[in-house]
Amino acid sequence: MKQTAGIHHISAIVGHPQENIDFYAGILGLRLVKKTINFDDPGTYHFYFGNETGKPGTIITFFPWINAYKGKVGGGQVGVTTYAIPPGKLSFWEQRLQKFHIDYEKTERFGETYLQFEDPHGLQLELVERQEGERNNWTFGDITPEVAIKGFAGVVLLSVHPEQTVQTLQHVMGLEKIAEENSFIRFQSIGDIGNLIDIKVAPQERGSMGVGTVHHIAWQAKDDEDQLQWENYIREKGFGVTPVRDRNYFNAIYFREFGEILFEIATDPPGFMVDESFDSMGQQLKLPPQYEHHRSQLEARLVPVEVRNLDK
Repeated sequence: MKQTAGIHHISAIVGHPQENIDFYAGILGLRLVKKTINFDDPGTYHFYFGNETGKPGTIITFFPWINAYKGKVGGGQVGVTTYAIPPGKLSFWEQRLQKFHIDYEKTERFGETYLQFEDPHGLQLELVERQEGERNNWTFGDITPEVAIKGFAGVVLLSVHPEQTVQTLQHVMGLEKIAEENSFIRFQSIGDIGNLIDIKVAPQERGSMGVGTVHHIAWQAKDDEDQLQWENYIREKGFGVTPVRDRNYFNAIYFREFGEILFEIATDPPGFMVDESFDSMGQQLKLPPQYEHHRSQLEARLVPVEVRNLDK
């Protein structure tokens, strides 16, 4: 049986691009590692935020549409995106949310304390202390490596048919069921980040895509060869799977599991330094070759944005 190391990235739909950057870079302290376009809708940005290098397991990506319709969080989606912070730093983040007037609540699940809150466009997030995962060495504003978000702790999945999603997690993705509590089942992957997946046991009313919802969750494949093995494996398990699609910074295949959540399997290489240096990542608008000759028109359509230090 094949096993994924865990989450590669999560992609979501949000509103105004500057508000998106202000929140994830300015408040959460993540690094904008890539500023590009939606390959399927080139008049729209595609932002990637992560740790200092954009390591798989730390990357959240966004399609920001100004004045787009609001989505509905529900079945067939990632309901909550969970970030890992270093042990003992929950109080720092509680104070930081207060500083920026972000409402939050503390909850408990599987013996852990979570800070739950929403981004400006309604995406549901939470922070939890985790020992696993390497330190994020990015410093921005008042966020230093000692307190910085490491990457994903995991997610909460909402399924239209939870028993089907459970089967997929265990018998296709190779995750291990490790706990069950109240209304959740917890699964663990073999990696040390983005590795704990909670699923609500009860079937959820189907959600609708729009601002404030996760579009898909992507799982790690080691390389192109591993991804092709995954493609064949998934097809053998009875799922319809797309051909490999080149996303410049990784290759991707997609399938919708029978609980109606859209899964992607993405390669770890080549990564985000394939077209920019470490120091310059995220500073320039990067276009795939097929759109480069449209650069002037695209830049004229896209709203100007910048990474701003909100702690000044």
